[in-house]
Amino acid sequence: MIRRQARERRDYLYRRALQLRDASIAEKRALLKKSLATGKQLDPSVANDKSLRKDYKFDESLDAETAEAQASLDDEYSMLSGLSDPRPLVTTSRDPSTRLATFSKEIRLLLPTAIRLNRGNTILPNLLSSAKAAALTDILLLHEHRGTPTALTVSHLPHGPTAKFSLHNVVLRADIPNASRGTVSESYPHLVFEGFTTRLGKRVVQILKHLFPPRDGPHRVGNRVVTFRNFEDSIEVRHHVFVQTGYRDVELAEVGPRMTMRCFEIKGGTLEKDAGGEVEWALTQFTRTGRKKDYL
Repeated sequence: MIRRQARERRDYLYRRALQLRDASIAEKRALLKKSLATGKQLDPSVANDKSLRKDYKFDESLDAETAEAQASLDDEYSMLSGLSDPRPLVTTSRDPSTRLATFSKEIRLLLPTAIRLNRGNTILPNLLSSAKAAALTDILLLHEHRGTPTALTVSHLPHGPTAKFSLHNVVLRADIPNASRGTVSESYPHLVFEGFTTRLGKRVVQILKHLFPPRDGPHRVGNRVVTFRNFEDSIEVRHHVFVQTGYRDVELAEVGPRMTMRCFEIKGGTLEKDAGGEVEWALTQFTRTGRKKDYL
């Protein structure tokens, strides 16, 4: 089993490297076409590429939009995206407090097809192998500091990516004033993503939206909406239910939980230390040197 997983991982990384190489060549050819059409000066790295000019007359590259779509780094989700419902696993760090356990239950209710597991003394490698054997699609690992939820790790199975978020201003359902009480609806929610404009922001959107099942049937239409709003690299998460009171009137009621997420690392691979994934982006102490620069 371990040898097969390692072989699948190597094959996946090899195919991904080939795809990125082809995408780089297609991007250079698109720049060369644009330069010849407009007469603008090319970057020296492209202009001095002799092999690129030699093969230009045999060029059958795609247009810029199609090449960009194929060059997307989010092909980890392409196999089952929109075809089957995701099966994320929600768990916590070992020996969780009562507040973290309650928060994990609310995260489980937020994701309609998720399952929750009491961690116990299970070590991380055994947890990952069990999740892969059960054909689970993601692992959500919650961390805390003195009873306060502080971090969320989202790892896609079986090959990654893994995104790490810090949690701030976490408010549980019971602590939200005038929140809707009672049984939480587990219908498939509407998803709203606002303010994610950069390539990194779209990468985060891909990671988050594939935790929720697709809404592809009338029997799955529900009255829930989950909102992810990006403002200055802080993602505000809200969970509401709505009731249509008129032809154009809708009333919202917050269900919870309420929290703010800040992404601080995205890397390939899973949570295993020897997964071999490279760091795609990380928030370091030198990253936010410009106060007004937003990365998402």
